[in-house]
Amino acid sequence: MSELDSRIHAYDEVGRLAELSLLGRLDTSFRFVEPVAARCGAARLSLRARPDAHSPQVSEALPGEALEVIVRRPDGWAWLRTLHDGYLGFARVEGLAEQSPGAALQRPPLKITALRGHVYAQPSIKAQKVAEVCLGAELAGGSDEMVSEGGRQWLAVEGGFVQAVCAEPLSDTDSAALALRFVDTPYVWGGRSAWGLDCSGLSQLVYAAFGRGLPRDADQQQAALRPVDTAQRGDLAFFDGHVGVMLGGERMVHANATQMAVSVETLGEGEYGKRLKAGLLGFGRWPV
Repeated sequence: MSELDSRIHAYDEVGRLAELSLLGRLDTSFRFVEPVAARCGAARLSLRARPDAHSPQVSEALPGEALEVIVRRPDGWAWLRTLHDGYLGFARVEGLAEQSPGAALQRPPLKITALRGHVYAQPSIKAQKVAEVCLGAELAGGSDEMVSEGGRQWLAVEGGFVQAVCAEPLSDTDSAALALRFVDTPYVWGGRSAWGLDCSGLSQLVYAAFGRGLPRDADQQQAALRPVDTAQRGDLAFFDGHVGVMLGGERMVHANATQMAVSVETLGEGEYGKRLKAGLLGFGRWPV
């Protein structure tokens, strides 16, 4: 069983429960269950290490992201997986939006490209805000028909309206430039959005914005990328339990608990930069 990574393989040795895909890899004392398709609701969904609100957050699902539920518990928690990276955690079931059979969206979801934004009850900046959105969120109910208000353009989405500017295509494919836009964003362990994120959340998010899917944690990301000796802009720099996005030369942008924010450091410069340089494990580059 040691070869199974519990971050991505759903099995519970104590409860003898496992996902169906592990049938044949685990002994027959396990009860195997088929995961059920779902998606994240209108708010970011905190995934925790255990079904306990006081346990550490291990990741987040962003609004509209595809999920699968391994099992629903009678206490209102669900053991689930974020499909884009296969990561497991526990979350409250009220944060889920279930996928009914045959309820596939008739049009692709509206993908948010703004770092942060809001869904409003009506197409007006004076209307009530009903939800927060962020880069990477996928909003159901998108419409090609825009509503004009005060020179602004709005799109109808599930639960309200969002300004069209929040979904404009990104201007280039520079992951380092996108990472720089997150400077001063608060550091949040397990976070994956511009409302708060951790180091691997930042690198995963800015790569995903350009169709480059990465695993969730820094060690997984290092294993997924091609090792290189000298960094170029956009490469990832790896440390023990940490990752940053290289800007060129020795400069790096990263979410870190030392500054409690996303900041830019120069490897080898200053006390913090010297510690980072001493702990550098190597660089990774896309493609694999």
